[in-house]
Amino acid sequence: MAIEYSSCDDDGRPLRTGTLWSCVAHIITAVIGSGVLSLAWSTAQLGWIAGPVSLLCFAIVTYISAFLLSDCYRSPDPVTGSRNYSYMDAVRVNLGSVQTWCCGLLQYLSMYGTGIAYVITTSTSMRAIQMSNCYHREGHKAACKYENTMFMLVFGLIQIVASQIPNFHEMEWLSVIAAIMSFAYSFIGFGLGFARVIENGRIEGSISGVPAANVADKLWLAFEALGDIAFAYPYSLILLEIQDTLKSHPPENKTMKKASMVAVFITTFFYLCCGCFGYAAFGNKTPGNLLTGFGFFEPYWLIDFANVCIVLHLVGGYQIYSQPVFAFVEGWFGKKYPRSWFINKFYPLKLPLIPPLQMNPLRLCFRTVYVASTTALAMVFPYFNQVLGVLGALNFWPLAIYFPVEMYFVQKKIGAWTRKWIVLRTFSFVCFLVTVMGLIGSIQGLISAKLA
Repeated sequence: MAIEYSSCDDDGRPLRTGTLWSCVAHIITAVIGSGVLSLAWSTAQLGWIAGPVSLLCFAIVTYISAFLLSDCYRSPDPVTGSRNYSYMDAVRVNLGSVQTWCCGLLQYLSMYGTGIAYVITTSTSMRAIQMSNCYHREGHKAACKYENTMFMLVFGLIQIVASQIPNFHEMEWLSVIAAIMSFAYSFIGFGLGFARVIENGRIEGSISGVPAANVADKLWLAFEALGDIAFAYPYSLILLEIQDTLKSHPPENKTMKKASMVAVFITTFFYLCCGCFGYAAFGNKTPGNLLTGFGFFEPYWLIDFANVCIVLHLVGGYQIYSQPVFAFVEGWFGKKYPRSWFINKFYPLKLPLIPPLQMNPLRLCFRTVYVASTTALAMVFPYFNQVLGVLGALNFWPLAIYFPVEMYFVQKKIGAWTRKWIVLRTFSFVCFLVTVMGLIGSIQGLISAKLA
């Protein structure tokens, strides 16, 4: 049946209904993820000056990136131009096919890697609940050891079901729940760190951070910490997909810029609180994951609740980063084989307590294999901080800095060697150096962890 004109947007697609606050919910779901739990450890490696300054610098860079990229949703004019439904569409229109392939490879690799990181984090939180209960029951020196594998499999099964949500536009409710959960566990981490500082009666830590055996080891750890912070902030790779959910009035780029400012401010507040109070509470013994490294033992029920919130949040977070991959692959197959029943035929399925689902054989098979593969790789590389560092470094410069800056040059027709050109080129180069340092440190840490 044809869709009524009144229910269509200017591109003929169903009317978009996203608002400022639904956009903020999507962003917070994407940003405040497993990365926040590593920030106390990152601050500990960098010390009391470099740690907080790095967090603030990454927040500023993230907002600049979002500001530049939000104008790329429509081309050539950011208000009245044609829509670019994804990051790759925007790169194709502004930078050509070669850079589009590079962008697509990096973008979908980063999304896939984030799924792996979320499997690791969720299993760690599930295991932490059992360990917390064990320590409470048998004492803090008890040998409470549990494997991650079973928890990874459980999370994978949950994601196979959740992945049948058709697209971004039908998961606003999941993002809202996930955003609430992220606030809950971030606030608990901050509150427990603050309480620990009060209990200790002093602020732990030093200007130079955690000491290392030699200068080289210190540099590797500092570089890895930068990679972890880089993972915690940018959401550029899904920004345009989120922007594509917004209503046309007011203009999408204006709403996106406001939402980015609100979301970056909120996340930076929580990041500084978790990172700084976590370091202040534990000093040189700051755990790699604030809520599962077991600096905190009591109240055990609050630790359990925080980890349940992490699990619930990452169910939504995994989908935020997976849905663009699903849409790209299924859209490509749909265009390539328009007459295939396996790809284009939908079958209604009604289950108790949930809305009717339109099941598709390709969707069921591809999404199941996708989730299974992220789960399997998480089992092979279950190293929380190192995996986050590698993913953060790979994602940070090319997707959060290089492509937004280059597209800005094209859209605004910025000439070479003008003042704005020099400033943005310098900005891009500095961020490139940070990416290289984070990637080197994180790969070295991953190799060391695998060999240990």
